[in-house]
Amino acid sequence: MISGNLYPSVSTSCIFPPKRTSTPAHVHLPLLKISAKLRLISFESVSLSFPTFIASKSSVKSTRFSNSVAKVYSFEGQNPTSLSDLEDLSENGVVYKKTLAMVECSMFAALNGLVYFLSNSLALENYFGCFFCLPIVISSMRWGIAAGRKTMVATFLLLLVLSGPVKALTFLLRHGLVGLTMGSLWRLGANWSTSIFLCTIVRALGAVGYVLISSFLIRENILALITINIHASLTLIFTASGVNLIPSMSAIYAIFGTLVMLNCGCFMFLLHLLYSIFLTRLGLKTSLTLPRWLEKAM
Repeated sequence: MISGNLYPSVSTSCIFPPKRTSTPAHVHLPLLKISAKLRLISFESVSLSFPTFIASKSSVKSTRFSNSVAKVYSFEGQNPTSLSDLEDLSENGVVYKKTLAMVECSMFAALNGLVYFLSNSLALENYFGCFFCLPIVISSMRWGIAAGRKTMVATFLLLLVLSGPVKALTFLLRHGLVGLTMGSLWRLGANWSTSIFLCTIVRALGAVGYVLISSFLIRENILALITINIHASLTLIFTASGVNLIPSMSAIYAIFGTLVMLNCGCFMFLLHLLYSIFLTRLGLKTSLTLPRWLEKAM
């Protein structure tokens, strides 16, 4: 018989691992506090990065939001702007009207510049000369004096690119300023006598300016040639009629200015008559201040 145990003695700690003892409560408390603080910080950062919306049952059911409540949030910390501050894009809105005015002015300027360029190239300016002021007048009547001025400036710049400075200045002096003056006076409701008188002065000054520009380009004083020819013609007429009289140069200048004003006055009266009929056919009769005899005739 073998005395003792058949197997060597093995300690119980090797077979069965020791039981884990529970962590004390004073160790868990700091960890719980730190994790709670981290969760609170992460929640606040998320809530700050996105706007919060609180909706009731009635607001969820309705899909419309009033302009005073709905807001548009911009990037990079800019202030939110409400929808009521945005421009109105309807047909009666400010943005729509400004865009329509800009488009019409640009189209009128392009059409006017193209017609003037072709009429000069084909020597048809005498046939279409009465229509070069019409786009500026229509722009002034429909959208105001500023729109007429923009149309005139845009046409001038277009002709400056297409035909050069001489043709552009010719258009500005002979047609652009006259159209702007007529459209502005008609927009302000001036009567025909005032409008014709002021437009005649502008037309006469433009004609004199055109003559001066032509004199500078050809290196010849055209005004002096005109006055000398008038003086010679009057002297010949007086001599042929038996009147021993030599007109002075001041009288020649007065006669020349009177003839220019008379020519421009007749042209502006016919232009007023033509544009009144044309704008009446376009439906702008309510914006016109016509004389009584013309209203009865129309």
